[in-house]
Amino acid sequence: MRRLEGSFVALATPFTEKGAFDREVYRALIEWHIASGTDGIVPCGCTGEAATLSHKEQMGIIDFCLEVVAGRVPVVAGTGSNSTAEAIELTRHAAEAGADAALLITPYYNKPTPEGQFRHYRAIAEAADIPIVLYNVPSRTGTNMLPETVARLAREVKGIVAIKEASGDIDQIATIASISDITILSGNDSQTLPILALGGTGVISVTANVAPAQVAEVCRLWRGGETAEAARLHLKLMALHKAVFIETNPLPVKTILAAMGRIKPVWRLPLCEMTAAGRERLMAVATQYGLVK
Repeated sequence: MRRLEGSFVALATPFTEKGAFDREVYRALIEWHIASGTDGIVPCGCTGEAATLSHKEQMGIIDFCLEVVAGRVPVVAGTGSNSTAEAIELTRHAAEAGADAALLITPYYNKPTPEGQFRHYRAIAEAADIPIVLYNVPSRTGTNMLPETVARLAREVKGIVAIKEASGDIDQIATIASISDITILSGNDSQTLPILALGGTGVISVTANVAPAQVAEVCRLWRGGETAEAARLHLKLMALHKAVFIETNPLPVKTILAAMGRIKPVWRLPLCEMTAAGRERLMAVATQYGLVK
């Protein structure tokens, strides 16, 4: 398995004005990321609006991403679902298509117990021959994956190799690191440096959608032992990290990308454009960082 370290962009999905997947804009985004030093691409995650994609579309986007990347950087395909059977279908497809790993969100809405979470991930890992990255994001799923569950999965289930931790609880993340050797990737840009300090290897980043070189540089500096400089740059990016969550992700990053001329300002319902007040605040920060004029 290719090592999961550095800045992995949770890539936004561009749509045409009619709401279809915009292949050529997606290609251009991927090329921009690779040229900017992004270490890996994550298609069809939360930032990629996977919840609004049909399974056929999701599989097609994963295939297209792999085609464009062509092995230059790792691709971690978003294949999660609150239905274990659906997650197996998507994950098998990612494995057969050649993805380096699959990112699977903790089942949302049905709120499984720790035992249900364990069985969900075990069933997927046993059904699909691909490294599995757990994804814990209680703010979206309504349930938290406890450190003990994470450690049990890493210990007992072959193929569970990493976790994207977006609980926001540094104590919880430290506990995972203390009781397990699972690879930890930050799921919150604002916590990337603390997680690196706890032994994490990188970030699956929202901010990288609009500032790919800067997010990748934080990780590169840390890996190179330039920890003070990594901390300085991380702190310099804090206002942007916070701004991209002024409203529901991915509304802010897609708004900035549209203002940068990289995508069209199109979402799929129930997502829609930002409020006027939110957009004004966001654009002030984007201007401060030189992303827009």
